[in-house]
Amino acid sequence: MPTPAEPIRLNKRMAELGLCSRREADFWIEQGWVKVNGQVAAMGVKVTPADRVEVDRQAQGHQAQQVTILLHKPVGYVSGQAEDGHAPAVSLINPRTHWREDPSHQRFSPPQLRGLAPAGRLDIDSVGLLVLTQDGRVARQLIGEDSGVEKEYLVRVSCIHEGAERTADVQAVFPREQLARLRHGLSLDGQRLKPARVDWQNPEQLRFVLTEGKKRQIRRMCEQVGLKVVGLKRIRIGRVMLGNLPQGQWRYLGPQERF
Repeated sequence: MPTPAEPIRLNKRMAELGLCSRREADFWIEQGWVKVNGQVAAMGVKVTPADRVEVDRQAQGHQAQQVTILLHKPVGYVSGQAEDGHAPAVSLINPRTHWREDPSHQRFSPPQLRGLAPAGRLDIDSVGLLVLTQDGRVARQLIGEDSGVEKEYLVRVSCIHEGAERTADVQAVFPREQLARLRHGLSLDGQRLKPARVDWQNPEQLRFVLTEGKKRQIRRMCEQVGLKVVGLKRIRIGRVMLGNLPQGQWRYLGPQERF
């Protein structure tokens, strides 16, 4: 006989079901918008997979108002909280920097900044696509423990091997076996990295496709094989492309777009 599942907190169960984030679940429970087996749920209640969880339409309406924003982050901005005198990327979200060609036709309003947080990071000296969202489902999809969403980068490199610093044709002098190591064979912080797709785009630029995002991962990977990153740009997250979005500007994730 199978052993019965251990009860878990309702907010965790709701996140597992993909209904919302744990933080959203707590807010919904506080509002009385969640029922378990037909009864209004109390904060902190525990449930099993056999319990029936229902969410009120008011919660669904609240969720529908949440926005996800795509920003082309410039150099000099940090992804999260302000640090060392550098401004956070969210400070770029205002009506003046909203891309005029945003196909969503959605209008900016100040409440959209409430709880808006980056779903993933992009280093201060990197540029490209950064996602900021109020929606816990989006955050979980992009940075949850089980996330496998691809992220694509264009990476300009130079050689740091002695005698190779001055060449512009890095591809010509870079050993093939080291390229193989970039794809599958490196570890960071004592952990083996997941396989990556790494190919030359031109003699001084590599294309990386990763399904994980350790701190300064690409820069540290390159250092291990004798390369120095001199420019890094994220151009895709899942199925969403940076496209023609100008640097320093942002647009809304459209209703038909999915990561």
